Amino acid sequence: MGKTTMVASVSEIPPLQTEEVMTQASVGVDDLAGIEGKSTTTVAMDFGRITINPELVLYLFGTPGQNRFWFMWDDLANGALGAVVLVDPRRLETSFASIDFFERRGIAFAVGVNCFHGKRECEPEEVREALDVEPSVPIVMCDVRARSSSKEVLLALLEHIRNTAEMRAAVL
Repeated sequence: MGKTTMVASVSEIPPLQTEEVMTQASVGVDDLAGIEGKSTTTVAMDFGRITINPELVLYLFGTPGQNRFWFMWDDLANGALGAVVLVDPRRLETSFASIDFFERRGIAFAVGVNCFHGKRECEPEEVREALDVEPSVPIVMCDVRARSSSKEVLLALLEHIRNTAEMRAAVL
C-alpha cells in the first residue's frame, strides 16, 4: 500500500495516476484484510520520472499488487535495473509474491516499509526475518507521503544496484 503516493511524492513531473474508487466488483476479489478503510485502488499503473543527471533518468512505475494485474510485471521487469517492494507492516505476508518475483529474475530490490502516520510498528531486522530476505537487501523504514522519505528508499535501491553490479563484475 502506498505505491501511488510514493510515485507522486518523488516524481519531477505530474505523475500519471490510475487510482479509482473501489466498487462492489472488488468484493471477494481484492483482499482488504487489515485495510478495511481503503477506498481506492490502482487499476493500471502509475508513472513518474526523476532525472538524476542528463545521462541518468529513473522511470517510476507503481504497479497494482493484485494477482489479476501480474501480466504487466514481466514487461515492466524486462530491462529493469531494480525495484522497490513497498510493504505494509500490518500485512507483510502480502509481499511474499513480489519478493519472489524479483528474486527469481535476479533483479535487485529494496524493501520500503511504509510506516503509516509516522507509526513505526516494527524494526528493519524484524521485517528482514519475517520476509526472509538476504542481508544485502536494503530495508528502509519510510513514510511515502514525504518526498524525502521516498527519496531515501530510492537512494538505498540505487546503492544496492551499484553494489550488486560491482560484486558481479568482481566475480567475472
